[in-house]
This record gives sequence, structure tokens and C-alpha cells, in this order.
Amino acid sequence: MSQTRRLAAILAADVAGYSRLIGDDEEGTLDRLRSIRAEVIDPSIAEQRGRVVKTTGDGLLVEFSSVVDALRCAAQWQHGMHERNAAAPDHNRIEFRIGVHQGDIVVEGDDIFGDGVNVAARLESLAEPGGICVSARVQEDVAGRLDLTFDDLGEHNLKNIARRVRVYRVRLLTAEDAPKLIPTETGPALALPDKPSIAVLPFQNMSGDPDQDYFADGMVEEIITALSRIRWLFVIARNSSFTYKGQTVHVKQVARELGVRYVLEGSVRKAGNRVRITGQLIDALTGTHLWADRFDGSLEDVFELQDQVASGVIGAIEPKLLRSEIERAVRKPTENLDAYDLYLRALEKLYKYTDEGMRDAVALMKRALTIDPSSGPATALIAWCRMSQKVQGWGLVPQADLAEGIRLARAAIEIGKDDPDTLWMAGWSISFLCAEHALGGGMIDRALTLNPNSAHAWMAKGYVSCYQNQPGAAFGAFQRAMRLSPLDPLGYLFNHGLGLAHLATGRYEEAMEWVDRSLREQPRMTSCLAIRLCAALNLAASRRLAGGSGICWSFSRD
Repeated sequence: MSQTRRLAAILAADVAGYSRLIGDDEEGTLDRLRSIRAEVIDPSIAEQRGRVVKTTGDGLLVEFSSVVDALRCAAQWQHGMHERNAAAPDHNRIEFRIGVHQGDIVVEGDDIFGDGVNVAARLESLAEPGGICVSARVQEDVAGRLDLTFDDLGEHNLKNIARRVRVYRVRLLTAEDAPKLIPTETGPALALPDKPSIAVLPFQNMSGDPDQDYFADGMVEEIITALSRIRWLFVIARNSSFTYKGQTVHVKQVARELGVRYVLEGSVRKAGNRVRITGQLIDALTGTHLWADRFDGSLEDVFELQDQVASGVIGAIEPKLLRSEIERAVRKPTENLDAYDLYLRALEKLYKYTDEGMRDAVALMKRALTIDPSSGPATALIAWCRMSQKVQGWGLVPQADLAEGIRLARAAIEIGKDDPDTLWMAGWSISFLCAEHALGGGMIDRALTLNPNSAHAWMAKGYVSCYQNQPGAAFGAFQRAMRLSPLDPLGYLFNHGLGLAHLATGRYEEAMEWVDRSLREQPRMTSCLAIRLCAALNLAASRRLAGGSGICWSFSRD
């Protein structure tokens, strides 16, 4: 039999707990399944132009020509099942798990095989009963085309699939939630500003105690104030975001009405003298959940708790926002890039931490400066790249390039004296490239005054403290950076810095542990190898010479 290949959207579904249902009441279960097929499943498949490829006792495999049709069918299917199960007793409910993927398939007669089928089947096994899981390819293709939101579940190793697959869970609106929603306006959406934009919605008081509204509102005000310190972020004022207080609204409606890309929402729940705050960050244009977390604390000192939570939220979501913006800039057509887009693309190159990446980042920043000569971040980023090239020893860095780094770092201080990111990059570069630690440290301290929740400014402070031979201050700065942003894309620099600080205080084993962590995250950090070697030699010498001090070490910018 001949075979053909084509691209298709595949929906795989099965009944959760099928063996139990059949065991309890085989005849009744089969009757209910036939009824569900006729009343819920088949009409949805037909409406979305799908083709049932095969059925088993507990599942179906369906092919669609459009991934939008496939996911719309899955959502209709699950909504229909939710309505059907609403009045059914728990032991009689039938729930489906659904996986959707778009990929290559092999067609042989009426049957299909291949990667598209295999991935869809594995995604279905990850879904919760009554839920839908999709691949990143599906999420990207339907973003903004269906009124659905997604939770990023990260990359997974799927059985018999060689590559790791990023998985998203579809968030389905239940029938109980739907009536609470305010109808979305059909008028034109408010235009997005020329930089990343965010609205913080009033946190929902889940305590059943109206007196706790003051705490929830104060929490949101603290977060809005902290976000406003991030100069590259456009933050909607409290008076506008609080117009949604007491209402249940879809984040896409908020984004449309306020003209923002990102929405932060959350809740507060009190039990006795303890309180739990949850928050989640959503890209409203794609429906992607970028971050979610919870914070627990005591109400004994309300203001301290609000400050701690606001600091934790900002430290966690700032890198997420930046990463999302970088990905957006990378996808943007080259001919439409502005200075800010070029800066984001340069960061993406810099994060690769390669010689070629640094050179590409510098080239992108020079293009940005031709568009906007007063861009402080672009100016400072070139200086930081020159510093990184010298640290890594990638070839012989021309003296002219190092001189350029120093010149641009000084210029960045003047251009961006009120921009925290410009100041910490320029301050760190000046401290390293020309040993002006007081000037560099002063610029970093100013950055922290402007934005005390900047994990990267704390990181820079840690390194300059190292250059000044102040390991105590360095420990505190690096630990603060790690607490603010525990999953930071530059986390390997936090670990490297702690290794450097441990080396200076004679804690050689700890120094090796920290640089080993850094190398696991970024194997190209050659300076980690130098620290590890120095720590190992010192450790060996101290063991040979009882009471000896080992090899002399002091901090050096070289």
C-alpha cells in the first residue's frame, strides 16, 4: 500500500479512568460513551472539519487540516463534557484527556502514523481529566486567534520522542465562570505604547473578610510602585487598574481597554494570623502564562510583609518580562526593528556567552546608536560586552576595543543617569576596565536607589565589592540577587561571583562548589576554571602545610 507524507494537526483523546468505569458498569459506560459521541464529540469534529482516523474502547484519534480547528474542537469537546457532567454524580462522570499537536504524518490508506501522531498521544497522557495539553508549536500558531489562555508547563521528555517538547496546558473557562465576565467591547483596542506595558489588577480577597481588602489593595500599590522603577517598562497607574476592582474580567479585555501587553493578577487568602499571596503574569496578546508563584507570611508586620512580597514579585517577573520581550524582538521582521528591538536582540546574543555572540551584540548596538544616539542601555551594553570579552580572553581584544568600552561606559553614565540598567552596566564596566571602583560602585548604588529590586544591579555590586576586596559586602549582594531572581538567565554569574567571594575568604571547597554550579549552567565560563584551579591549589597547600596560609590571593580585576 502506498504511503504519503503531509503536515496535519492531530487530536488524541482517551477516557480518564476507563478501566474503573468499565469494571463498575460496562454496559452502562458503553451506552453513555455512545451517547457522548453522538451528542458532543461527533458534532464538534464535524463542525471543525475533522476526520476520525480510528477509535478504541477508550479513545479517538482525529486529523484536522488546521491547528486552529483542532484546538477549537478540543475546547468545544471539553466544554460540552463539563456541562454534561455538571449534574452527574461523581461516580458516573466520564472525563476525557486531550492532546493536540501539529506535525508531519505518514498516511497509509485510512490510517496515519508518524511524529505528529506520537507527540499528540504523549501530550494526551500529560493532560488532566477534563483538560487539554498542546505543544509549543500549537500554542504559537493559535496565539491571538482563539479566546484561550495557556499555562507553560516547561519542556518534557516524552516517551519514544527523541527531542524535548515544550508543553502548554489550555485554561478552559467553566460554565460557572462565564456569566461573571464583563462583555468585551467591540470597539478598536487602545494602541500599545512603544515599550513593554503592564497592568496590575486588584488582587482578589479570598478570605471572606472585607477588612482584608486594605491589605490586598496595599499589596498591589506596592507592586505598582516597584514596577514603576523599571525604566524600560510602561506601567498603568493605580487609578486605572483599580477600576476593575470587584469585577471578574478576561485579561484580553484588560489588555484591550488599557493598551497593555502584560497583565499581573493575584489573590490574597488569610487564615488566622497567616496570609498567602498568589500571583501570575500573563502575556495577554498570546494568552501565555509567563510566571506564577505564591508567598506565605505573618500579618504581625503588615508593611514588612507587603514590602517582601512586592520585592519578590518584581525580582521574579522582571527577568520573565525581559525574556518575553527578547523573544518578541527576535521574531520581529528585520526591516521593522527600532533601537529598542535591536537592544533586545543584542541581549539575546550576549546571553549565549560566545565570542561570536558578543561581537554580534556590539554590532547590533552600534546599529541602535545610529537610530538613537542617546540610548543609554545601548551605549552601556557595548561597554559590558568589551568587559566580557576581556574576562573570557576571547583572542586578543584590541586595545582600541577596550578603550571604546571605557569611553562608552563614561558616556553612558551621563546619558542614562536616571536609568538603573544603564548605570549598573556602565558602573561595573568602569570598575573592571579601568579600576575606578569608587566611581563604578557609586553608579551601581545609584541604580539600586532607583530600583532596589534589580537583581542584576545587586550582581554588579557583588563584583565591584570583590574588586575592592570586600568579600562580606560581596556575599550579601550576590545572595540578594539570587533571592530576587532565583531562575535568572544570568544566574551563572551569581554563582561565579559567590565562588570568587568564597575563594577570597579561604573557603576553598565552597568556592569550587559554586563555580562548578556556574559551569553546569554556562560551560563557557573560563574564569570559573581559573577560580577552581586556584582554590584547589590553595586547598592542597593548606593540607600539606599545617597551619599554612596556602597560596596568597587577593581580588583583582585581571
